[in-house]
Amino acid sequence: MKRKWLLWMFVALLIVPASAQNDFEIAKNVDIFVSILKELNDKYADEISPGKLTETAIDAMLKSLDPYTVYFKESEIEDVRMMTTGQYGGVGALIQQKGKDVVISEPYENTPSQKAGLRAGDVIQKVNGQSLEGKTSDDVSAAMKGQPGSTMTVEVYRPSEKKNLSFSIVREEIKLPNIPYSGILSDHVGYIKLDQFTENAGAEVREAFLKLKDQGMRYLILDLRNNGGGLLHEAVNIMNIFVDKGVQIVETKGKIPEMQRVHKTTMSVTDKDIPVVVLTNEHSASASEIVAGAFQDLDRGVIVGKKTFGKGLVQNVLPLDFNTSMKITVAKYYIPSGRCVQNIEYFEKDTTKGSYKIPDSLAVAFKTKHGRIVYDKGGVEPDVITPDTIASDVLYALIVNNLIFDYANEYRAKHDQIAPADQFKVDEQTYADFLDFLNGKDFSYETEVEKALQQFKEDAEELQGFEMIEKEYNALKAKLTDLKSHDLETYKEEIKEYLASEIVVRYYYQKGRYMNMISADPDVRTAKEVLLDSKRYHDILSPKN
Repeated sequence: MKRKWLLWMFVALLIVPASAQNDFEIAKNVDIFVSILKELNDKYADEISPGKLTETAIDAMLKSLDPYTVYFKESEIEDVRMMTTGQYGGVGALIQQKGKDVVISEPYENTPSQKAGLRAGDVIQKVNGQSLEGKTSDDVSAAMKGQPGSTMTVEVYRPSEKKNLSFSIVREEIKLPNIPYSGILSDHVGYIKLDQFTENAGAEVREAFLKLKDQGMRYLILDLRNNGGGLLHEAVNIMNIFVDKGVQIVETKGKIPEMQRVHKTTMSVTDKDIPVVVLTNEHSASASEIVAGAFQDLDRGVIVGKKTFGKGLVQNVLPLDFNTSMKITVAKYYIPSGRCVQNIEYFEKDTTKGSYKIPDSLAVAFKTKHGRIVYDKGGVEPDVITPDTIASDVLYALIVNNLIFDYANEYRAKHDQIAPADQFKVDEQTYADFLDFLNGKDFSYETEVEKALQQFKEDAEELQGFEMIEKEYNALKAKLTDLKSHDLETYKEEIKEYLASEIVVRYYYQKGRYMNMISADPDVRTAKEVLLDSKRYHDILSPKN
């Protein structure tokens, strides 16, 4: 009984003040949990791992809230640092699972892995003499991370050269760039690709912006596609480049007083007149949506692309005992018009209902600074929506079966250098070589038309009418098979573009990939058209009567 009383007192000191009922419920249920764990440890038929069981319980508890409230155990401390700062101790290489193997998919430029000579396609076999056979990419990633200054030995097999190699690499503090590429396109249009919002993102965007201005930039494309967000204050800092000091960018509302905050720009504006287009897609989330939403609500720029993800929640990372931590949702955020972009409701009072997507029928109208109507439809809707660009079935099959990846590795092994990144193209000879490489390789796939035809057959059989159309069905199926046999020719230009970008990244890394792909990017093309048509640009930002 004394143990229970001490436990309740201990919990009462730790928990955030709430209602007396909640205090009692927490104390009671923690006591029940500890009692269960103790009984399992004492009496369960087999040995248990109290730490693993507790971790499972914590993960299940947090999963019932929202997908952004998560627990990080001590071994994941580097992941927490990476999430908040963009930094970690390691060798700077992107890895991926490829069947049973884990391979290097890309060494980052100017990192220990690249300097040591690791290449895309290298199969990781051992780290510091420890075999990694059968391990997952998460296991291998953990093994390769470590204290900056420490030395690791990595043994790999290089398929393109059919030999084993060993590398001794000194780990460094790896800082992934917030901006993998920026540059001047044609017609004085500047381009900044922002990948994340970690520390100093605002300063880095400002630096890139001023450099482009010195190079003659008159218009700007800020590319936030596939940017999952990051630090809220960096989103505010980025907006401060384009709007005056003292302008409200975002407001947060949560349970605790510290989360009831209005975030305004704090510095003098860098350039409040340059025309800006912000590119977004369905993977632009969180801080990306704050920036895109602020540009739209303040009528400061035109949004082009696809509707954003719809994450209007704010998380804080809280340190816990024993080098563990927790990322916890602490607030919702509201962009300048007053709307929240959250797409899924996790906080329904009726907990039996669970989370659900907020329907468009419940969307509320808001107004931008100039009086344009915008809605809280779970994301930021672009002012100019671009068509979906869906990869052909054959290209998708080549990608997921790693055939383009493997060919690019072989190409790199045979060619010491290629043309500059923005000039390199896959010519007819290279494409013919790629087709020879595919001989005997399995990349079977089913097209959408084939799926529809199969469904039609099943429906007809269910209605017992298939025999009447079987001849026509077989003829159509044969025709589709014939057309499919020509897919590598039909979609040649699309395949060549992707293949070129995959080859370029072997020589010029991520910066080179963007330089190579940008000229054929349809969203960038649309953004330029909007920027260079002054009347269209200003009409978009004007309220409709």
